[in-house]
This record gives sequence, C-alpha cells and structure tokens, in this order.
Amino acid sequence: MTASVVVTGLGIASPNGLGKDAFWAATRAGRGAIGPVTRFDASPYPARLAGEVPGFVAEDHLPSRLLPQTDRMTRLALVAADWALADAGIKPEDTEAFDMGVVTASSSGGFEFGQNELQKLWGKGSQYVSAYQSFAWFYAVNSGQISIRHGMKGPSGVLVSDQAGGLDAVAHARRQIRKGTRMIVSGSIDASVCPWGWVAQLAGGRLSTTDDPDHAYLPFDARAAGHVAGEGGAILIMEGAEDARERGARVYGEVAGYGATFDPKPGSRREPGLRKAIELALVEANAAPGDVDVVFADAAAVPELDRAEAEAINAVFGPGGVPVTAPKTMTGRLYSGAAPLDLATALLAMEAGLIPPTTNVDPDPALGLDLVTGAARAARVRTALVLARGHGGFNSAVLLRSSHDN
Repeated sequence: MTASVVVTGLGIASPNGLGKDAFWAATRAGRGAIGPVTRFDASPYPARLAGEVPGFVAEDHLPSRLLPQTDRMTRLALVAADWALADAGIKPEDTEAFDMGVVTASSSGGFEFGQNELQKLWGKGSQYVSAYQSFAWFYAVNSGQISIRHGMKGPSGVLVSDQAGGLDAVAHARRQIRKGTRMIVSGSIDASVCPWGWVAQLAGGRLSTTDDPDHAYLPFDARAAGHVAGEGGAILIMEGAEDARERGARVYGEVAGYGATFDPKPGSRREPGLRKAIELALVEANAAPGDVDVVFADAAAVPELDRAEAEAINAVFGPGGVPVTAPKTMTGRLYSGAAPLDLATALLAMEAGLIPPTTNVDPDPALGLDLVTGAARAARVRTALVLARGHGGFNSAVLLRSSHDN
C-alpha cells in the first residue's frame, strides 16, 4: 500500500523552547540554548556544555502517580504527546483503541532513572531499588507509557538506531498506517544529561570539549571539533491523508519518501551509505533532486563526517545546488530526538516560508554547501529532506511535502 500519510499534530520539547510556539519563535530568530550543564556537576568532565530543556516541571503536567515510575525522558515524552494530540484535535477516548498505536525511537533509554537506582543498589542494598527500574530504563518505555496513558492498543514499537532512529520510527509509523491503523503517535524524546549518560557519550569520542557555547558546536566549519549533547525532541501525530481530510484536520505536510542504509565496514574503501539513502527517499517520493527546497543536515561537526555528508549532498544535488541548514546548532544533538525535531522544524518552515539558520558557523568553502547561516532565509519551502546518521553506520532520510502554499 502506498496511501498518503500526513502529520497533523506536533508536540515539542526543545532546549530553545518548551512547546511548539516557543520553539519556533526561538528557532526562526536564531536563538540558541547551549550552555553549561546544570543537571549535575560537569566540572570534572572534559565536556561541560549541553542543550537542556528549560522550565519543565513535570508536576505541572502529569499525575503524581506517574512521577515515581518515570525518567525525565519519559516525562517529557508524555507531555509532548499530550501537546501533539491536542494540536491534532484528537481525543483518544473518542477513538477505537486498536486504531491507535505508538512508535517511538530511543538511543539510551531512561539513563538518569537507571543511574539513581544503581546508586541505591551499590550504596544501600537491593531492597532499596525501585520495582519501576524493571521498565523505566528501557528503550521502549516511552512507547509503553504513552500507549497506556491514552489507551492505545494498536501496533506499537521502538526503533534503536541512535540519531537515525527518529526517522526510522516515523517511517515505521507510516508503514503501520498504510496497513490500516488510523493514527500513530511517533517521533522521539531523548534525555540522558546525567553522569552515567555523560560518560557513555564521552566514550564515543565525538563530544566537543570547548567551553564557549558559541564555538562548541560548529558543523561544516573548518573549526569543527565535535558536537554538544542535548535533550528533548518532538512527538508527531501521523494519520492517513483520507482520514485526516474526513475529520477536517489541519495537515502540516506529508511523509512522502524514506530511505535507510548502513555504511560499509571501515577500511573497505566503499562509499558511505548516506547518498543511497537520499536517492531511495527521492525515488519513493517520485521526486527529482530539483524538487527539494531545503536539506536539514545531520551535522555531526566531526570533520570527516561533515565531509562525507557534504559529498553525499553534492553528489545528489550538485555543489551549492540546494540550501542546507542545521538548526540543531541552537540545541545540540538530541540523539534520537534530533531528527523528529528537524521534521517538525521543516514542517513549520513550510508554513512560514523560511529556512531557519545554522547559527555560529562560518562554512568551510571547501565543502561546497549552500549553508544557511546568520539569519533565516525567506524561501518557498514545498519539499524538505531531513537527514540523520547514527553512530556505527546508520543512515536515514525522510522527504516531506508541504500541504500549504507559500
């Protein structure tokens, strides 16, 4: 089945804005939110900056019974899902339970919850470890908690492919809708700004150790030296286009194409897989390279990875052939939450008729990209390509089509 699948609701929790409106106001203005870590004392670590979601008080949004059993990641995801459903005008209690599902992504699970319980185990004994540890740390916990909260009994799951996972989850959600499910809650929220999560990220060797927030995360810049970690992401409500039309829903855009590949073994001298993922997404969407108005880049800020991404983009679109942006320079890389946030940003950009900027970056001309920097660029955005790569070789690409004239 190839029926059209659309996005009808957005719920956003981002370092530069809690909620869709606050996020978009900051993003279109180029206001970043990277700063010193406040959730724990990061001074002993080589990386000390993060993008943290500000002003989130779980008690203001969730019933008290959920608080002892949820990690910060899950609390943010539950609230973002509530916002997305409200934005879509959907009341789950009025919908058949088996017509609703949840497909999210995760890169680490509830690390902060897990750390706290391990500290109890080591410091006090096993009798002090919460029974909720059995699931609160788990990769699939956000899908589970969202489905339980809203009585969603349709196809559900979780995708685990690091930064690429958010796009993979949206693609799987689309697949389930094409099989007959009326509505899927998808996307991802990640949050592992805690000591246990921090050392795991440091072990990857890609975190920036710069202490200046304006110079710590510089993808496609000759000064690039790693990324800044962050927390947050976006939850999307996805439906079949016909169902959305029948109920008079506001439609942000269509998930028109998807491609996923895996990089070859290091040292094999074979081409990385990102270009092929882009080409697969274009073919599935029946789109030509010239149809794409903007590319939202993965933006690793590791020189060899930036070069590989630029080469893939240039191979498909030609050097400087398409505007490229990486708004995640304002938030840090949110792991599995990053790509869904880019999808949401692209859909909002389509409505507004502008491309948000890549902040703080002085583009390396050797990469040959038309990188949108400084301020937002007015543009007719009808089709947007979102790219994501996961640590270890995952590549994913999603093509979005607008439902608006601009």
